[in-house]
Amino acid sequence: MINIIPAHTFKTLPWKNGKGETTELAINSGGTLDNFEWRLSIASVTEDGVFSDFSGYMRNLVLIQGDSISLTHDDINTDKLTNTLDFATFDGGSETIGSLKKGAIKDFNIITSKTKCITKVHTYTAPLNQSINFNGLVFAFSLSDSIELNDQQNMRHKVSQGDLLQLSHPQNIELTGKNLIIVYIKKIN
Repeated sequence: MINIIPAHTFKTLPWKNGKGETTELAINSGGTLDNFEWRLSIASVTEDGVFSDFSGYMRNLVLIQGDSISLTHDDINTDKLTNTLDFATFDGGSETIGSLKKGAIKDFNIITSKTKCITKVHTYTAPLNQSINFNGLVFAFSLSDSIELNDQQNMRHKVSQGDLLQLSHPQNIELTGKNLIIVYIKKIN
């Protein structure tokens, strides 16, 4: 099933720690900020500080705008995101501190339950034409251009830049675009 989620339906919500706001693009049916299986959002980070605690979840954070951010987890490991579409994967229960290098950034967040989902994130700066055959959910988001896809019946669909594409159990879907974030989520049985 193809679902195009338009940007005007995204919701602005406070961060779990109350120190900022996030734009929620999609969340599993019945999910809330305190109890969900998967959630996709975009947030602005305007100052250094501690990230919200998402114990029990894995986080994938993709740099989509701005110069750079360093993420230090439990004072042990550091992820440095310096280029657009660089991303880090980390435990949501870690004490993660974000440090900005040259001003505010925007990030794309994928947060999934460690016990309910397996998640893979891929980013592509160059133009991409890819066949998708995956048993689960697939999300695609472009930073700069529209996304085009051909479905199984050879029908063409166009997703405007800034809208979110959601595919449920896609098989042999052809996806074309650039500056893309593609997220694969499979439920654990």
